[in-house]
Amino acid sequence: MVKFTKLGTLLASAALAVSGAAAFAADYTLTISSWAPPTHGINAKMWPKFVEMVEEATDGKVTAELKLGIAPPPAQMDLIQDGAADASIIFHGYQPGRFVTTKLIELPGYEGSAEAASVAYWRAYENYLSKANEHRGVKLIALHTHGPAQLHSNAAVTDMSQISGLKVRIPGGVGGDVGAALGATGIKVPAPKVYETLASNAADGVVMPFESRKGFKLTEVAKNVYEVPGGLYRGSFAFIMNEDTFADLPADIQAALDEKVFGEPLSREIGKIWDEIDGIGREATQSTDGNAINAASDADLEKFNAIAEEVRAKVLAEVAEAGIDAQAAYDQIKSDMAAN
Repeated sequence: MVKFTKLGTLLASAALAVSGAAAFAADYTLTISSWAPPTHGINAKMWPKFVEMVEEATDGKVTAELKLGIAPPPAQMDLIQDGAADASIIFHGYQPGRFVTTKLIELPGYEGSAEAASVAYWRAYENYLSKANEHRGVKLIALHTHGPAQLHSNAAVTDMSQISGLKVRIPGGVGGDVGAALGATGIKVPAPKVYETLASNAADGVVMPFESRKGFKLTEVAKNVYEVPGGLYRGSFAFIMNEDTFADLPADIQAALDEKVFGEPLSREIGKIWDEIDGIGREATQSTDGNAINAASDADLEKFNAIAEEVRAKVLAEVAEAGIDAQAAYDQIKSDMAAN
């Protein structure tokens, strides 16, 4: 387990903005492992928000430092479980077979923002999905989604039939199910590798949210976006923490974090930030010469709705096999998203 660093710890990365006064006043400094680029919204906005919330809830007794590149994205769950860092963000689709119930939030067809989806996701977890115990070995502190994922490619795609036969980077989870249904040849590449994958023509396109236009510089290597309202899928993420790290904190600090930060409060704030960075990505696309957003036609939407219904039925069956009331959880997510 990572030992807490006492007074006088300085932040290891400029990507995480914490005031000097807070850093010196803290009794406990958590080590955050993150795999996204330094300027990506995860590091530039989400982790700083996490630190802000933690410091506020604990009266400055707990802070955190951000370290990049400790391990690749698929290794983060084991990294935290083993105590090589105290907290991290994971994408569930990078570990096929380990997470099944998390696919429920990734389904196409949900209407609403990433903030609404993230809040609905946490509530569904508390009421239903937690029974599967898929995050055993770590402390789950937030769940969230990115915004609707769209197809980004250098060559323009203006008709859904053009996707068939393309080599497309798809991260796994429901994104993989949708890609297969559209006839794409899936290529599994972690998000930090998408730029070089496209630049080298190893893939024809990638399926990611609008945020990636800016966060992974897709405006340079994938100048066209094929946009489906509601997206082809939504990605499922979790913020996780080492169990021993949390257990070693004083009881009053544990209670403050559980009540004021972890769970729905943090999930909401992360989702809200994703809505913000998706907007930044869209603006970057619209303001970059040679970039274009091509909207799916009504005929394509009709075709995709039929595909989405088949994918939903498949995923609901998978989640039910894990011992979860999949239909009830799905209905709650739709209801909560509509109310937010």
